[in-house]
Amino acid sequence: MIRRLVKRKGTKSNMSDEKKLTLSGRGTLGVNKGVETGQVRQSFSHGRSKAVVVERKKKRVLHKGGAAETPQQEAPVQRKAPKTYVPKKPGSEGARNLTSAEQETRVRVLEEAKRRAEVEEKEREVREAKEAAERKIREAAEEAARDDEADARTRAEAEMKAKKEAEAKKKAAAEAEKKVADDLATREKAESEAKKKSELEARAVQLKKASEARQAGGGKEAESDDDRKSRGKRKKGGAAPAADRPARTRGRDDRRGGRLTISSALSGGDERQRSLAAFKRAQAKKRQAHDSSANQPKQAREITIPEAITVQELANRMAEKATFVIKTLMGIGVMATINQTLDQDTAELVVTEMGHTPKRVSDADVEIGLVGEDDHEGDMVTRAPIVTVMGHVDHGKTSLLDALREANVVSGEAGGITQHIGAYQVSVGDNKITFLDTPGHAAFTQMRARGASATDIVILVVAADDGVMPQTIEAIHHSKAAGVPIIVAINKMDREGANPDRVRNELLQHEVVTESFSGDTQEVEVSAKTGAGLDKLKEAIALQAEILELKANPNREAEGVVVEAKLDKGRGPVATVLVQRGTLRVGDIFVAGPEWGRVRALVNDKGEQVTEAGPSQPVEVLGLNGAPGAGDDFAVVDNEARAREVTSYRQDMQRKKRQAAVAAPKTLESIFSQMKENEGMQTFDVVVKGDVQGSVEAITQSLQKAGNDDIQCRVIHGAVGGITETDITLAQASGALVMGFNVRPNKQARDAAEAEGVTIKYYSVIYDLIDEVKAAMAGQLGPEFKENVIGQAEIREAFQAGKAGKAAGCFVVEGSIRNDLKARILRDDVIIYEGQIENLRRFKDDVKEVRSGQDCGLTFENYHDFKAGDVLEVYELLEIERKL
Repeated sequence: MIRRLVKRKGTKSNMSDEKKLTLSGRGTLGVNKGVETGQVRQSFSHGRSKAVVVERKKKRVLHKGGAAETPQQEAPVQRKAPKTYVPKKPGSEGARNLTSAEQETRVRVLEEAKRRAEVEEKEREVREAKEAAERKIREAAEEAARDDEADARTRAEAEMKAKKEAEAKKKAAAEAEKKVADDLATREKAESEAKKKSELEARAVQLKKASEARQAGGGKEAESDDDRKSRGKRKKGGAAPAADRPARTRGRDDRRGGRLTISSALSGGDERQRSLAAFKRAQAKKRQAHDSSANQPKQAREITIPEAITVQELANRMAEKATFVIKTLMGIGVMATINQTLDQDTAELVVTEMGHTPKRVSDADVEIGLVGEDDHEGDMVTRAPIVTVMGHVDHGKTSLLDALREANVVSGEAGGITQHIGAYQVSVGDNKITFLDTPGHAAFTQMRARGASATDIVILVVAADDGVMPQTIEAIHHSKAAGVPIIVAINKMDREGANPDRVRNELLQHEVVTESFSGDTQEVEVSAKTGAGLDKLKEAIALQAEILELKANPNREAEGVVVEAKLDKGRGPVATVLVQRGTLRVGDIFVAGPEWGRVRALVNDKGEQVTEAGPSQPVEVLGLNGAPGAGDDFAVVDNEARAREVTSYRQDMQRKKRQAAVAAPKTLESIFSQMKENEGMQTFDVVVKGDVQGSVEAITQSLQKAGNDDIQCRVIHGAVGGITETDITLAQASGALVMGFNVRPNKQARDAAEAEGVTIKYYSVIYDLIDEVKAAMAGQLGPEFKENVIGQAEIREAFQAGKAGKAAGCFVVEGSIRNDLKARILRDDVIIYEGQIENLRRFKDDVKEVRSGQDCGLTFENYHDFKAGDVLEVYELLEIERKL
């Protein structure tokens, strides 16, 4: 029993109440029975807590005799520290009946109870300390929340106070304005009353004079008539004059006098007057309009007038209403709507009429300021010379440039000719030289001319074993037209038969006098193969550049020329540009011909990316929105809006030129003349796609010159880039031939070409392309036939030849007559028959040929109207291959 009680006691050691241990009965340890009460602190969320009283009812225990012990009700007690239990001595009354083992057990139980009480006390102290700390934290948080609430309330009160002050100020201003309006209305009313009073006084004076006159003339009758009229007025409801009214109503504020009443309406009184509120509103509106017009005087502006402008846009620029502009136009006799376009003269007249200053501008003015002003001499620094290598085909221009660059470009050129303009920069000691390599073929004359216009020095390459050739002469003419000095490089000195003196003498015929003949043109004998004379050539270039004193300002916006442009599959439109002045940097916005873009990357001639390019430096530019034309100028602009404005104008100009080129004739004379010119002429249509813009231009110009009076080649579309499905569709619709120069079609284009039966030709050498187009044009014309007269005979007699009809007796005058040839009969040199000889006889024998000086008889197919004296010609047609 004791063990069970101890165990039960141990399980409920965390109870909040202290339990009293007593000894009852015979040696038994029990617990006080009844209801136990205690106080527990209950915790809630947000740090709140509450103390509550709890009760626990004990189980009723039955003793011997069947009587149940009723637990006594105990009052709730405050929590107290447990009392230290002091065991009684063994000799005491309670322990007299216990054995030693029971006493030891009792002592052990009491010690354990004491120890548990101490542990509970410590736990309680820790718990109370923790609750106290939590309570302090909660109180601090509540206090901070109260402070925040107080601050918020203070701010709200301050805002409310400020709002009330603002409303008070607004109300005071409104009251002041109302007071001013009331004063103004009162003043105006006083003025109107004074005016009315003066009118009434004047009328009274008139009435008095009239009554006096009536009294003098008619006496009492006049007075009675006047009285009767006034009485009638009063009876009908009319108001008596102010002078006749009672004194108490005279001077009263007659605000309601203007109201319309039933009696006044029936009596036909005066019309209804405006109310005081309406009068105040009208006065305030007038005052507001007067103040606004006084505060905002009309401003005269300088109005920019383009070549064409709409009425709405003109009104916007003048900051006027469109209705005013339309009224002004009507005033000068022009009827226009708001969306109608006005010419420059009419717009200028309208602007002048409305008090503004007109400023006429043209569409071309968008390009003003695109090219900067000339640089000051102090800002200039020495720049590298730009040298163009020119000459005839296969005279060694690219090989010479390779030797100067120590590179091998010519091995990659198709057909041994330069297809594209190459730009390179070569270091010569401490100096640099920029080289432009231009093709020598006649088809690239335009490209070579552009190269000469963008260069400082021309190196004219002439082969020592070949001499001056036609394209050498063209290069001389281009150089002289551009005013560029020439350095003659007599190449191929390593070959047998090289004769430099012959070259010098031939150059004299074209006014190129070399220094050997006491001229001012330097000449250098070189060999691109062995490298002989290259140092002398570099020295000659350096000397010529020093004489020219080439300078440029690098500290400004870049300007230059587009050397070449192409569409790269991975990089998009790529332009090779040559900076002439300024510095081109990554991120610059620039305009090149009809295209613009932002510089995304700069690549030099070695394939290295650079961040900027100075004067005389050639670079590839990435970032254009389209491929410009080779030879177009480029310039850096301030922003994208400026770039779009310039390119939009240039694209419009190009579109107008194309439309003008294909526009139909406007007059009957021009229509008939064009029909006469094109009568019998055939066209050969082609679609040209190339890798670079310069090649496309050169091919187009060459093909346009390849025709003759019978057939012309027409390039219906020429552009840079690969062959696309759109090109195939265009070729199929117009029956054209698709030609790709160093480009190939994509898969969709190939499939479309196979499906539509469109022919695609690929070329890498311009010679082959032009020759094949000429052959195709000749094939379209068909073969050419030449007539060869074999013999001539005179018809001396026409006689009847049986069933065959008539036969002709002839004498062969010249050549021979053969029955397998075509024949014609001439009468007075006019052809009357052309056909075939049916039968040829000599002395009744059929023969194939009759020679000169012999007689013969013959018949013709289906013709019998010949006579004696007609002339017979026998001829054959020879087929000749047509060439253009």
